[in-house]
Amino acid sequence: MTAATAFRRRYGASPLHLLLVLASFALAAYAGVRLLEGDALGVALWFVGAALLHDLVLLPLYSVTDRAVQLLFRGRAGAGEGSLRPGVNHVRVPAFVSGLLLLVWWPLILRRVGHYTAATGLPADVFLERWLLITAALFAASAAIFLVRRWHASGPRRRAAHPGSP
Repeated sequence: MTAATAFRRRYGASPLHLLLVLASFALAAYAGVRLLEGDALGVALWFVGAALLHDLVLLPLYSVTDRAVQLLFRGRAGAGEGSLRPGVNHVRVPAFVSGLLLLVWWPLILRRVGHYTAATGLPADVFLERWLLITAALFAASAAIFLVRRWHASGPRRRAAHPGSP
């Protein structure tokens, strides 16, 4: 048994994986030290508040929403308990990206910041409309991909229904 095989068996992944994990921890530690240089108490309160907001408000909210979407896209009765049609991810992905954009840019989208115009060069009233357009485009693209996948999946059934066609 080679040293790399023994390492992989003991660690569970390659030595490169360990090196990348250690490098990411070092980068996160550096960023944390730089972040806490200024207002350590304010940053700590922000992290605790964000964790509480996520765990007590957002997690139950998007869990219930995801469960509702799962009920809408439930598989056929013969497919087994809890099986999902693949269409549920065509709702999950654009909703996640749209929510992430809202989370990152909410002060601009909801017009809660007054001093951003010099930094962005954009007027205050464009961010909400652009976020809504991006959200609509994400859901439209996801619906188009879903329809193309359904059309391709129905190809064998179409050919079986019309044996003479190519």
